[in-house]
Formats: sequence, structure tokens, C-alpha cells
Amino acid sequence: MPYCEVDRYQAGDKWEGVRLFYRRYGRGATKVLLVIGLAGTHDSWGPQIRGLTGSMEPADGGDELTAARTDEEAGAPAAAPATATVEEEDVGEGIEVCCFDNRGVGRSSIPPHKSYYSTSIMARDALALMDHLGWKKAHVFGHSMGAMISCKLAAMAPHRMSSLALLNVTGGGMECFPKVDAQMLSLAFRFLRARTPEQRALVDLETHYTKEYLDEEVGSCTRRAILYKEYVKGISSSGMQSNCGFEGQINACWTHKVTTKELDTIRAAGFLVSVIHGRHDIIAQVCHARWLAQRLLPAARMVDLHGAHLVSHERPEEVNNALMDLIKATKYAMAPQEWSSQPENTSETGALISARPVTLTIRTGEAGNAAVAAYNLLAKLQLSFLYVIGLIVMAFEHVRNIVRVTKPVRVVAIQSS
Repeated sequence: MPYCEVDRYQAGDKWEGVRLFYRRYGRGATKVLLVIGLAGTHDSWGPQIRGLTGSMEPADGGDELTAARTDEEAGAPAAAPATATVEEEDVGEGIEVCCFDNRGVGRSSIPPHKSYYSTSIMARDALALMDHLGWKKAHVFGHSMGAMISCKLAAMAPHRMSSLALLNVTGGGMECFPKVDAQMLSLAFRFLRARTPEQRALVDLETHYTKEYLDEEVGSCTRRAILYKEYVKGISSSGMQSNCGFEGQINACWTHKVTTKELDTIRAAGFLVSVIHGRHDIIAQVCHARWLAQRLLPAARMVDLHGAHLVSHERPEEVNNALMDLIKATKYAMAPQEWSSQPENTSETGALISARPVTLTIRTGEAGNAAVAAYNLLAKLQLSFLYVIGLIVMAFEHVRNIVRVTKPVRVVAIQSS
């Protein structure tokens, strides 16, 4: 089994090692490290592994738990042949991809306390994995929490980065809170109550994909029905994430922050950055990704796609094309200014690639300033409201657990004959 020990933590009177489970796919001089997000495992990168390497066969051997789903099972469009997708003649001697389970999920170690989880700690995990693989540099692509980890890794070791792709990213902390509406409150409540793979799968589908995508007909049924079966199967085989691991990863997202100094380090390092986002993402709002892309100019390009939080699955072809563009631009040493100043392009599939995030400027003097100030205040109040709601829900769950534990047991007297 491919494991890498990346850290150690104290458990009582002894020290335990933190081991990451990882997989490698493809062969070549171009190295790509894929960093998955909250509660996700390495196989969540399936469409990108297939798109970059042309194969789902692990280069380090496989087993029944990591066997790839077929395109028919996943309800996804058939992948192009390796020569058509990877374009080895353009990027060099092929691509080698490594993806892994973060600490706290899948087959990696689950440290017992949330203090063992932060995006900085997990960035050091990723760096230790690169050392273990003998990779001096790599293209680092992260999704959601994985993109937060990738930002920290880029600021921590910019000399190890070939390029950086941030999919469905936010700046962490309060930016992790989604937009407050009835749908999101319902999803949050159902997520907290999910105790079975079936309950969890229903919530995951609604948070990962757009309704339009789920309602598409694939053969004799909808994509929703196909994906539901696959999600239940996947969750059942790998098991529900432990409370300890989930709370630790939530803590990593909540405490994440990229400082101005770190952003300056990333921007000045010379590698190219692509910020890729589904504009209908209800978990990570696209405005935060645009703001991050703007702060990373001129090194960053914003890629705005029609999709939701799992845009890498919903729009795999567009995402893979954006990642390949980044790899090829790095190979040909494209200047950051040239990378970020590419003209806007709208594809038939709904992809909008823009050089600069869209910003709203009001030039109406004091009245305009007052309107902007009022809007910002409302935004802060909305976030504060959601934070309070979150605390109430967590308090309710805590009290309910206490009541369940302390509830008196009914004793029935048994009369002897």
C-alpha cells in the first residue's frame, strides 16, 4: 500500500505517526499534485486524473477499493483518448499525477484533536509527500479546502511550485459561510442530521451540482439517480468520515487565512496561477474567488464556469482544458502579464475565461460611498447572522447528545414465579 509518513503527534504517553494514503497515475517529467477538499478522498479527482494522464490505472498498483468508476456508471461523457487529451507532444514527456487523502479522511491517519488540523499543517503534509516522491517541483492543483492548503503551500515553498490552480476557493474563515437562504439552511440542517450513506448522498448531490445538471436525462433515467447510487456506493465502501476528522478539517477551514505577505510571496514568485470556479457554487461563493484572483494579479487568471461546487465533475472538459492551458503556458515560460491579459472568451459550453475579475465601481460621490458602505454593512450582518445560526445549531446538537447520554433508563420489574 502506498503510504507516506508526514508528521507525528502525541497520543497519551506515546507518539503516533501521521500517514497519508496516496496514489500515482501516469508517467512523465511533468508532475502534478492534486489536493482534495473537505471530506473528500483522492478518488474525487477521477475526471482530472483521466483528463491529464488518459488512464485511471494506478501507476503504483491498485485494489478493489480504488478501482475507477466507468463513464457509464458515473453518467459522465466519455473521455477522449490519452493522445487527444494529454497532448504529450505539447507538454513534454507525459504527465505524472499524485493525489492523496488528507489527514482526517479516507485511509490516511486521523489525529484525535482539532489542534492537529490547519491548512498550514496540511500544506506541510503535502510538501512532505512531494519529498517522499522525490519531486523537486510540481504543478499544484487544489479544490475547495485543498485550494486553501495549496495557497499555504505556495507561500511556504514557492520554489517548489511549477504553477498553482485554485478550484472553488475562498479565503477561509467567514468566507467559508455560504449565502444565507432557505435552501442553504435546509441543507445545513440535513447535513448535520445525516447518519447513513443514503442521507449523506442526498445532501451531497444538492451541494455539489446544479439542479440543471442533476435533472439531465442519461439513457432511461436522470443523472441524479445515477449519481445517487454511485455516492451511496462510494460512501458505503469508504465509510462515513469520523466526527474527529470532520471537526478537524472544519477547524482548518475556519482558521485559514492568507496574509498580505503570503499573497505578495505568491504573486512575486514568478509561477502562473489559475483560479477556476463554478459561478453557481452555493458553498464557496464566486465573489471570494474573484477577489483572490484580483489580489494575485498579474500572475492570476480567473476562469468562470457554468457549474456548482464540484465543477471539476460537472464541467470536466472545460476544467481539464484550463489545467492543460496552465501546464502548457508554464512549459513555454509565458510571462505573468501575458497570462493574465488573455482576451475574454465565451465557449459554447458556457465557460467564461476572463483576465480580470469583474468589479463594480460607483462614481457618484458621497451618495455612492454611502451606498457602498451600506452594502458592506449588510454583507457583514448577513455573515454574522449565519455565524449565530451555526452556533445555535451546534449548541442544539450538543444539548441533544447530552440529553441522550443522561436520559434515565426505564427499568421494568420482573416478577419471579
